[in-house]
Amino acid sequence: MAHKKDKFVLDDAMIVRTIERLHERIEARFAGSGLGRVCAELIDIARLTAKRTAALNHVFFSTRFVSVVLVLVWLSVMIYLGSFVNWRDVLHRVDVVSLAQALESVVNLSILMGGAIWFIWTRETALKRRRVFRALYQLRALAHIIDMHQLTKDPSVELGTHTVTSVSPQRVLTDFELSRYLDYCTEMLALIAKLAALYASQTEDSEILAAANDVENLTTNLGRKIWQKIMIISQLSETGTSGT
Repeated sequence: MAHKKDKFVLDDAMIVRTIERLHERIEARFAGSGLGRVCAELIDIARLTAKRTAALNHVFFSTRFVSVVLVLVWLSVMIYLGSFVNWRDVLHRVDVVSLAQALESVVNLSILMGGAIWFIWTRETALKRRRVFRALYQLRALAHIIDMHQLTKDPSVELGTHTVTSVSPQRVLTDFELSRYLDYCTEMLALIAKLAALYASQTEDSEILAAANDVENLTTNLGRKIWQKIMIISQLSETGTSGT
């Protein structure tokens, strides 16, 4: 976390480095594992996130330029049409019907041009929002992939209250290794939440903030389920009923 202009903000470089260190830890203990490959993918996404969040502050000069051109065109048309009007005659000899028809044309043209200008001007926000939504969807999908990796890591099998079948997942990890595996999953989920928070920290768009909060809530809920497994392992170790 960096301190800039009396405000604490997330440091994207530090988040990327933290994920890189986590990947090193996973590979050191579970070399070549699927979880390690997922973490490697998370590193790539984190690096892209750093670039994408920086781009959120960039102005789309093309849309701004087109908007300004449309405003100038609209003003030019109004001035041009106004040059054909004898304003002195209009002020002294008001024809209500003719004046209403003229005003109706001006209003319709103004509404049309105003709608075009508003559409182009807000296009920048719409484009940025679409890109962020796509990135947040990617983070959400990765969180579910991490959850899939820990689904079969069930420490309750040590209680001996179940019947093993031919399709039951094999228990190849010790309690300590299983605890570390699950802990790595929770760390990855927490870091995904931080990547989502990076997007939220770069904008005040309510829809982007809501989408980022949804990702954080998802990772929190998934992490809570994993911590329940870690607590079971801890309790089994304390009671001495766990195996190796």
